[in-house]
Amino acid sequence: MTTAQHSALEPRRLQELAEQAGRDLEEASAQDILRWAADTFGSRFCVTSSMEDAVVSHLASRALPGVDVVFLDTGYHFPETIGTRDAVAAVMDVNVITLTPRQSVAEQDAEYGPKLHDRDPDRCCALRKVAPLEEGLRGYDAWATGLRRDESPTRAGTPVVGWDAKRRKVKIAPIARWSQADVEAYVAEHGVLTNPLLTDGYASVGCAPCTRRVLEGEDARSGRWAGLGKTECGIHL
Repeated sequence: MTTAQHSALEPRRLQELAEQAGRDLEEASAQDILRWAADTFGSRFCVTSSMEDAVVSHLASRALPGVDVVFLDTGYHFPETIGTRDAVAAVMDVNVITLTPRQSVAEQDAEYGPKLHDRDPDRCCALRKVAPLEEGLRGYDAWATGLRRDESPTRAGTPVVGWDAKRRKVKIAPIARWSQADVEAYVAEHGVLTNPLLTDGYASVGCAPCTRRVLEGEDARSGRWAGLGKTECGIHL
């Protein structure tokens, strides 16, 4: 079956696939997990990337050349993040698709007031991240993320393949079992693009107003929404 011949599967069948693969592929390499995704879903599989680095995009491009890489442009990104996206699109064998919220930052400010991210970060994330992604994923049966179990306690149970009940899709985390050292080794071996902010004190890169450098001893996610008691944007909840 060629990529073009893959067709949408019923949610029940997708859930069965996800649950079986989660068991079968727990000890598999990231590359083997992504080969399974490419063989199973073809063009109905995509990678989502925050452009913190291009590790999963690079891995996926080896399994499925020209794979769609979905990026959310929230309107609040660091210039370095946009630059990383453009570099990935230019040099890697992927098809970068940029999603944007329905409202510009100015339109959101007019409706909700300026700096919604400071007053109600959950709503800001819902408007600028969660909703655009849900709309953008409609044409896919499966999506891959760069989630890792060692990033924070909230991600410790991340399956390598699981069922995204909210979107009724297969969710794949091919590097879930990797450590930060594994990521760095892969980047060094393959010359993978990374966001320049990772060498400037940032361990996790999100929207500029809600991201700070991490302090010694903090986990990688501690620089996101610091002081707000928030650890996730909502995409992975």
